[in-house]
Amino acid sequence: MITAFHNLQIISGGNITRGKAVLVNGNKIIDIIDQNAIPESAVKTDLNGAFLAPGLIDLQIYGSGGKLFAGTPVIEALERMETDLMEQGTTGFFATIGTNTNDIVEQGIESAKIYRERCKGNFLGLHLEGPYLNPEKKGAHPAKFIKKGTLAEVEKWISMADGVIKMMTIAPELQDQEVIDYLHDHGVILSSGHSNATYQQGKSFLNNPIPAVTHLFNAMPQMHHREPGYIPAIFEEKPYTSIVADGIHVDFAMVRLAKRELGDKLFLITDAVTAVTEGAYHHQFTGDRYVMPDGTLSGSCMSMLKAAQNCVEHVGISLAEAINMASLYPAQLAKLNKKGRIVAGYDADFIIFNTAFEVQATVFKGELLTKQV
Repeated sequence: MITAFHNLQIISGGNITRGKAVLVNGNKIIDIIDQNAIPESAVKTDLNGAFLAPGLIDLQIYGSGGKLFAGTPVIEALERMETDLMEQGTTGFFATIGTNTNDIVEQGIESAKIYRERCKGNFLGLHLEGPYLNPEKKGAHPAKFIKKGTLAEVEKWISMADGVIKMMTIAPELQDQEVIDYLHDHGVILSSGHSNATYQQGKSFLNNPIPAVTHLFNAMPQMHHREPGYIPAIFEEKPYTSIVADGIHVDFAMVRLAKRELGDKLFLITDAVTAVTEGAYHHQFTGDRYVMPDGTLSGSCMSMLKAAQNCVEHVGISLAEAINMASLYPAQLAKLNKKGRIVAGYDADFIIFNTAFEVQATVFKGELLTKQV
C-alpha cells in the first residue's frame, strides 16, 4: 500500500520545498512527486501545511521521564527513552552511560543487548561517555571512576557488547594508541571529550583516527592567544563536532562562531538527563537546567527539536540547516546511510511540526504513530 503525505512543506538537504507529496511504501520513501500527481490508489494523509522533516537523531542522551539510564542502566529506562523520544520526533538515539563503575557499564551493555531484540527501533545502541576521560576536565563526571583505558578492558567490553557499543567519548591524549586503534578497528565511533588536549595534540589525533568531538566548548581547555588550546585545532581539522545549543551550556554567540568555523560538521545533541536521586548522578532540576548537588552544571532539559529551534531563533541558522544539524549530520557520523534526508530509497522516518515548533506527529518506518495535524 502506498501512502501519500501531502499539503506539507518538506525540509531536506538544506531546502524547504512546497507543492510536493512524499510517497511511502512500507518503511521506505519511494518518490517525491508533485502533489497534483498523487496516484488514485494511494492513501492520502493531509498534513495541513505542516513541516515534514527527517526524523531527528540524538547521539548523546542519558535518560528521560525520571529514569536515568546513565545511572541505573535497566531495560525500563531504555523503554522510557524510546517512548518519550518517539513522541518528540527523535527516531534514532544512542543511550548514553556516563563515567561509572565497571558493574554499571557492564549492566548497561547487557540491558542494551536484551532490549535491542524487542525495541521499537529508534534505540540504535550505546554511547559510553567515559570512563576514559581526563580528570582535569571531568565536569559532572565522578573523579573516582575516571581512569585510563586498557586493551584488556576494551576487548572485554567489545566482546560482551556484540555490536551494541556504537560510540565512546574518551580523552585521547591520555590513552595508549593500542586502545584507540582497537576501538577504531572494531567500528566504535571515537569522540574526543572531557579532554585537556593541547593544540598540537588535537592536530595529531583529530581525524587520525578520532572522527568526532563531544560537546564543543564544554569540558575542554578554552582558547588563549599564547596557548591556543584544543578548540583552534578542532576548527582547523573539522571533525564531526556536537554542541549543546541551549544557551546555557554554550552561549548562542559561541554556537554562531562554531557554525561559522565548522559548517556541515557541527551537529546537535541534547545531552539531556532527568531528575534522579539514586546512583552516582543526582541530577536536580532548577527550572531551566540540571545541576549536581554541588551546583555543577550537568545535562540539559531540551529536546532535539528545541535545539533546532534555538539555532533558528537565537543563532540565525536557517530552519533547513538547523534540521540538517539535528538529523543529517549525526546520521552521517553514525553511518546511518538511509537516514537524515527525504529522498527516494531512504527510511520513512519523519517528524511533523508546525511554525511554532510544536510536534504534530511522528512517522516511524512509514507508520503515522501520533496524529494531531
